[in-house]
Parts: sequence; C-alpha cells; structure tokens
Amino acid sequence: MRKASLKRKTKETEVEIELNLDGCGQKDINTSIGFLDHMFELFSFHGNFDLKLKAKGDIHVDYHHLIEDIGIVLGKTIDKALDDRKGIKRYGFASIPMDEALAQVSVDLVGRAFLSYNVPFKGFIKDIDINLFEEFFRAVANHGKITLHINLLYGKDLHHIVEAIFKAFSKAFKDSITISGEILPSTKGVL
Repeated sequence: MRKASLKRKTKETEVEIELNLDGCGQKDINTSIGFLDHMFELFSFHGNFDLKLKAKGDIHVDYHHLIEDIGIVLGKTIDKALDDRKGIKRYGFASIPMDEALAQVSVDLVGRAFLSYNVPFKGFIKDIDINLFEEFFRAVANHGKITLHINLLYGKDLHHIVEAIFKAFSKAFKDSITISGEILPSTKGVL
C-alpha cells in the first residue's frame, strides 16, 4: 500500500494529511472552508484515494495561507507515498466536463516541479478568490515534484470551473500512479 501522512504547523496554519493512494475513496475532511472540503471530497472520490485532511488557520485574515499550506502538505505527502516511483505509469491525462465547463489536466511524475495554469478567470466563489487555486496547485506541483498542466478550455460558472479542474486533476493523477511494471519509468534511470 502506498500511504503517507504528514503534519505541518506554522504560526499561520496547522495541516495534517493522511493519504492512501491505493484506497477506496474513504474520506474524513475538515478544512474549515466548506467549498474546499467539497473539492477534496471530489479528489478522494474520483481518484479512489483514502484521504484524511484536518486543517485550520488564520482564515480571519484571508484564505491564502491555509489553501497554499494544504497544497504544500498534500504535495509532500504525495511525494512520500510515491517513494522511489518505480513501476508507475508516470504520465496521466484527463479531460473532465462539469456542465458548461471543460478542464484538461496532464500530469508527469518526473520528479521535476512545474505548473502551467491556464485558467483565465477571476472572481469569487462565496468569499474565496479563485486565483488561490493556482497557488494551491503550484504548491502541490512544487512539493510533490510533479509537472502539472491545467487548462480550462471553456466555462462560465466559477464553481463548475474549479470543480472540473479538481476532478480532472484527480483522474489524471490516478492515471499517472497506476502500476504498469517494475522499472523506473525513465530512460535516464532516475527521476
């Protein structure tokens, strides 16, 4: 079983994550932000990951610290759970619609951090600035050592846009961690 857990506490946030990449979609999520809880429920369900996520922070200031720090801890937990990455498929892709929105996500678990985030929308879902999700995915990519391309082809409703992105990320990531052999998936011999 590819599992990992991590805790991170700063003066601004406290985040604890347990992740089982080979789970069955069990979840226990409390970030103190309802919409964010919903996104992680989707991530767990559509990737079939077991996820325990407890997070709290200085949301009286704004949501930036908490959302970014959850991304940092999730990225580190993913990296730890993947261990040496032997036998994984390495690449994953998903194109997911959510009503009028269509998001495409490509993942390469190459061991190099990179984010391309092409979501040309601004605005708020309730009181969450949707630009914070770019910071979240940047933190996941950087700390998970993931090359991650997120493209919104089109959409109008901000909730649908972010939901399509989370579902596509979940499916693409699940595809990339699929065991397809026993060797390290690189002609260089290292990731």
